[in-house]
Amino acid sequence: MRSLVRLPKAHLHLHLEGAMRPTTFAELTAAQGGQPPDRGGFTSFEDFTPMYRAAARVVRCGPRENLLRLVREVVEDAAADGAVWIEPHVNPLTYEDDPDAALDVLDAVVDEGRRTAARLGIGFGVLLFARRNADPSEAVEVARLAARRAGNGVVAFGLAGDEAQYPPEPFAEAFAIARDAGLISAPHAGELAGPASVRAALDVLGARRIAHGVRAVEDLALVARLAAEGVVLDVCPTSNVALGVVTSLAVHPLPLLLQAGVRCTLNADDPLLFGPGLLEEYESARAAFALTDPQLAAIARTSIEFSGAPPAAAKAALTLIDDWLDAPAQATAPFLETERE
Repeated sequence: MRSLVRLPKAHLHLHLEGAMRPTTFAELTAAQGGQPPDRGGFTSFEDFTPMYRAAARVVRCGPRENLLRLVREVVEDAAADGAVWIEPHVNPLTYEDDPDAALDVLDAVVDEGRRTAARLGIGFGVLLFARRNADPSEAVEVARLAARRAGNGVVAFGLAGDEAQYPPEPFAEAFAIARDAGLISAPHAGELAGPASVRAALDVLGARRIAHGVRAVEDLALVARLAAEGVVLDVCPTSNVALGVVTSLAVHPLPLLLQAGVRCTLNADDPLLFGPGLLEEYESARAAFALTDPQLAAIARTSIEFSGAPPAAAKAALTLIDDWLDAPAQATAPFLETERE
């Protein structure tokens, strides 16, 4: 059995503030005179949201160094899990209302992420996301920020929040701006709402990757469409169980989706709140779903192929995935350039 930490992989579905280390969360909360809330015990998205906001608050309300520390540690944790590319989700307008000031925040995140990634020999890009519960005009502003840095740190555009309450149609303009800039369309869908949400992400937002998407399995015609069109699902099994999307890993639809030919990646979503990081998600998938090493390598391959990593770096990583299958002791992949070619 091969070491999964040595399997080159990309981490594509990871919310920046939700990836904070528990020790950092406790330290920053104490520095601001508070007590960190219990990070467990939620069973729904409604319970989860206040906990995420508490984590985000200690970063957003503190000095800029808190944000830079978070970026450094998130990249360090990804590298320790065997990731060769990381693509955290961030919305700079949650830090600064003014678009120019928000652009400065974005540049700081990208610069710190790239510096840390270069030091560790991996690659870094960001997915900018819009909030469903904010006015769609904010989504347009975020998309414009993303377009200004497309190919220069920003690689994808997403949409997060309660899809059951906020359908995607009001965000079509923002996604058109992002797609026109060459960014990957990667909205959340098929988590808190069913197949109609996934279908709308495809038809309205032009999704090429979908964060979660697992409830597509409720509609076999939609599953066939995802497979035929090569749309990727950035799946987070532990998160799905914690939020009640599925009752347990034993009934998680990932194996069925893979069997149907749907391309999927494995991701941690918000490890601060859900527990496992990227490596643990791979290890859990191996144990719970009895995935073979070739199947896990195929998932890792998908994560690289559909990431925002530059072509030459992606090609190098894919070669190293093949090497992993041939030579169990293969070392972690070398540095991935973060600039697009």
